[in-house]
Amino acid sequence: MTPTAPKIPVSVLIPAKNEQENLPACLASVAVADEIFVVDSQSGDRTVEISESLGANVVQFHFNGTWPKKKNWSLENLPFRNEWVLIVDCDERITPESWQEIAQKIQDPEYTGYYINRRVFFLGKWIRHGGKYPDWNLRLFKHKFGRYENLNTENVRNTGDNEVHEHVVISEGKVGYLKEDMLHEDFRDLFHWIERHNRYSNWEARVYYNILSGQDDSQTIGANLFGDAVQRKRFLKKIWVRLPFKPTLRFILFYILRLGFLDGRAGYIYGRLLSQYEYQIGVKLYELRQFGGQLNVTKKTLETPAVASVPQTVEK
Repeated sequence: MTPTAPKIPVSVLIPAKNEQENLPACLASVAVADEIFVVDSQSGDRTVEISESLGANVVQFHFNGTWPKKKNWSLENLPFRNEWVLIVDCDERITPESWQEIAQKIQDPEYTGYYINRRVFFLGKWIRHGGKYPDWNLRLFKHKFGRYENLNTENVRNTGDNEVHEHVVISEGKVGYLKEDMLHEDFRDLFHWIERHNRYSNWEARVYYNILSGQDDSQTIGANLFGDAVQRKRFLKKIWVRLPFKPTLRFILFYILRLGFLDGRAGYIYGRLLSQYEYQIGVKLYELRQFGGQLNVTKKTLETPAVASVPQTVEK
């Protein structure tokens, strides 16, 4: 009889909602972890059944419409039995090589967190060009010291209850980078990709609005041309939001200047969809600035005081 391999002392956090297609592969890729939490949002498919059958602890999150959203709520409330937490989305996979590296890195007392690079797959192909790789995300960290930044987007409707592109801020300690990549493979179809980015564009429009209006960013990772990879990207975004013709520029940047054409037809389709996504952000930003985020309303209607609603409580 083959002895069971020891578990790696890491708690995995997986936010989920209606993810029955992606969860089996995701959960299989993190099975070596000592503890797995799937934080669900009242899924209507087999998400809970699949998660429990594969050994995960399922916790239900009830969003009250304000901050915190799902990941930060989980970091505050889940009873992790390990010092280190790894956050994995349902359409992501952690490779055996990554786990070997993680097992070594968490033993280094100097570090509090690590960035992990992602390989994004689209229509069955690794999108290696167009600026999609490298794609660094701070996902492995000591849970006591890491929280997602607040970009002041919680009042935007139709964005979901989960952090979209917010990044983790580490309160103390050093942050490093892992050599091994994780995989981003969504097993659902293009309908879901477009549906998801329709929600994301609501969120992005608010982020653009906050930048253009000089919103306080003291609770974020900050924008710094000489900082880490994520801070540099945030700095460039502050310039990007002020440029004209962004949908066209985004396609040119992705497909030509950053060599997205080298990824074949998948690269071309991805570039066209990104251009469409940028256009959606632009028109929603206009809607937000001119009409308070509502269609077919007059200025007189906007000036009418809104009726206060009673917030729901978050169930722990």
